[in-house]
Amino acid sequence: MSNALREFPPILRKDSRRLEWSRSLKRNYDLYLMFLVPLTWYIIFRYLPIYGIQIAFRDFVASRGILGSDWVGLRHFRRFFQSFFFWRLIRNTLGIAFYSLVVGFPVPIVLALMLNEVGNLRFKKLVQNITYMPYFLSLVVVVGMIVNFTNPNYGVINTMIRAFGGDAIPFMIRPDWFKSVFVLSNVWQNAGWGAVIYIAALASVNPELYEAATVDGASRLQKVFNVSLPGITPTIVVLLILRVGNLLNVDFQMILLMQNSLNLQSSDVIMTYVYRVGILEGSYSFSTAVGLFQAFLNVCLLFGANSTAKRLQEASLW
Repeated sequence: MSNALREFPPILRKDSRRLEWSRSLKRNYDLYLMFLVPLTWYIIFRYLPIYGIQIAFRDFVASRGILGSDWVGLRHFRRFFQSFFFWRLIRNTLGIAFYSLVVGFPVPIVLALMLNEVGNLRFKKLVQNITYMPYFLSLVVVVGMIVNFTNPNYGVINTMIRAFGGDAIPFMIRPDWFKSVFVLSNVWQNAGWGAVIYIAALASVNPELYEAATVDGASRLQKVFNVSLPGITPTIVVLLILRVGNLLNVDFQMILLMQNSLNLQSSDVIMTYVYRVGILEGSYSFSTAVGLFQAFLNVCLLFGANSTAKRLQEASLW
């Protein structure tokens, strides 16, 4: 609000804002019409379904509808907390989530910093295309490639292990190997695409800072740590907060495709349990309660990460 506008009484200021917004609407009506499409999508598929959360507190029967089903309070939550699978699901979900965060989050940053230092433009584009390519592959194709690569009889990985004198490892049926196979394959598929944001952030760093560092005699590595990395720190902090807020939403589709009865001890997470109990077994109320519990944990992690970032850094979501 300008200083001239502050001098008017509140009613006049309100009328002035309304007039300004009306002029903006007439001037940019086409942009507002375009905005209606995603807004409508979010309202229909993101906000209206929130009405169905109350299923978690009812004994839902489809023939009765949501409001006609009996209210049972926290019964489904207590059933989940007392379930035999509770601690296994929490342990697997948190284990995969933090493993993915520790290993997967820094890789796109390192890749972007390395590409930023490449002087050969053609080689840089070639590496970018190679690292982007896996992201556009279907998950079914990616999991099929993983199964073939880790096959104990003819897989590339086990062929190399045998070439060095080791014994073949059945990765896909070993619970102790599932998390590593999942996380590393997920990093391989998404690292190139995740580096795009950091490359864009590096492009906005003031070139004069690099020139000043060169005049001061800084090496290339010193420029990375003292110019490039501080320049993208706000971007890193914001993306880290978003990642932590979505921490428990592990890649459900990929896990489900890689899951089998032999590795279920390590691969069974909250989202696969919700799918199995809710969709396959038809326990809609119980599965909704489990999903709501997971969403509540994600919200707590989001607020905790944002408050921590606000105390330590200037960058935060709010």
